[in-house]
Amino acid sequence: MKRLQQDIQVRFKYQVHFTENLFEPENPLLKDLIAGAGGQGHKVLFVVDQGVCRAHPLLLHSIEEYCSRYKAVLKMQRPPIVVQGGESAKNSLRRVRKLHQTINEAQLCKHSFVIVVGGGAVIDMVGFAAATAHRGLRLIRVPTTILSQNDSAVGVKNSINAFGKKNFLGTFTPPYAVLNDSSFLVTLSDRDWRSGIAEAIKVGLIKDAAFFEFLEQHAPALAARDMASMQQLIYRCADLHVQHIAQSGDPFEFGSSRPLDYGHWSAHKLEQLTKYKLRHGEAVAIGIALDTTYSYLAGFLPEDEWQRVIGLLAAIGFALYVPQLSEHLAQPNDPRCILHGLAEFREHLGGELTIMLLEAVGRSFEVHNVDFEIVKRSIRLIENLSQGGHTPKVASSSEPQICLNGGRYGLPVQYVPTKPAAVSR
Repeated sequence: MKRLQQDIQVRFKYQVHFTENLFEPENPLLKDLIAGAGGQGHKVLFVVDQGVCRAHPLLLHSIEEYCSRYKAVLKMQRPPIVVQGGESAKNSLRRVRKLHQTINEAQLCKHSFVIVVGGGAVIDMVGFAAATAHRGLRLIRVPTTILSQNDSAVGVKNSINAFGKKNFLGTFTPPYAVLNDSSFLVTLSDRDWRSGIAEAIKVGLIKDAAFFEFLEQHAPALAARDMASMQQLIYRCADLHVQHIAQSGDPFEFGSSRPLDYGHWSAHKLEQLTKYKLRHGEAVAIGIALDTTYSYLAGFLPEDEWQRVIGLLAAIGFALYVPQLSEHLAQPNDPRCILHGLAEFREHLGGELTIMLLEAVGRSFEVHNVDFEIVKRSIRLIENLSQGGHTPKVASSSEPQICLNGGRYGLPVQYVPTKPAAVSR
């Protein structure tokens, strides 16, 4: 018997930049980044989220003017392509095929750049198209939502939905660069502004107690759309995210552990069950509440720590219950049951079911079995909290207090933030 074996190590490097007014001629960031790739200029293709175009009517003109100003570096092959935004952008291969056709007609090559400007779903879809054309074109991401700037766009994944499952088709392909432009955040709806905070709460819970304390202290400012607080949040959250990718030892998720998906097994299922009427961040907030409540009821997480998490989610303004959480709970194998999301999550990862739970703010651990009865009790507790007489609110004082009226579960609970914590840049 003969055998050949070869070990291959590939080193990836990409940059995440933080800027404002990216396409103003006085901002050289994009031009310098592409010039740094060498050569005498590179073909570029811009793909822009339709919703971003509506919110920023001069954006397409600004992109064309920018490329004209730096035409020796940025060789625009055709006007920017505008594509539908939101989760529906990921729900069909048709849009990917259309982009493949455009890439072919524009004669892009592996030294060319696809530059995508938009929310996380558009970035996912365009990234999948770029990664599968010529076995991979250079992709520059310009995320325009909080959730994509602090989480999804700074990662290494691209995907579309298929067969009724989120992110069924996709690749692990690091971008050439990520350019976070905070000027895009000004026009976000309150729902989209709030949704992006969920991923920051998640990463604070599993990785950085000081960051979680920062979020507690700045919850009123974040809820009131304070840009300086949000810029700090995005920077630190993105920093923790890319550190995990670089240092976890499993950046392409060959194993069964995905710490950064805390709260996501139910979130992905809720998006599907609500026909994507829930924003991803809204679903993640509910998933965080569910897994944190499970951690508490299972005896892993102290009650006061559980109260802090529920209190912060409430302070930001998240609704923590939707009816789809409770439907068909007696039939866990029914695809309409939230518990079926565990089977789908395990299938997506492969191998052994692996779920992150909490033992303290900033400290998580893995389990491989989930008690359905505790999940059901957790759902009932969250439902009671949501129907307990009033919605959690932040008081007007400088020391916010949140009261949750939860009836039989021994609440109301008073939430008082911990001492101030700073997040440095």
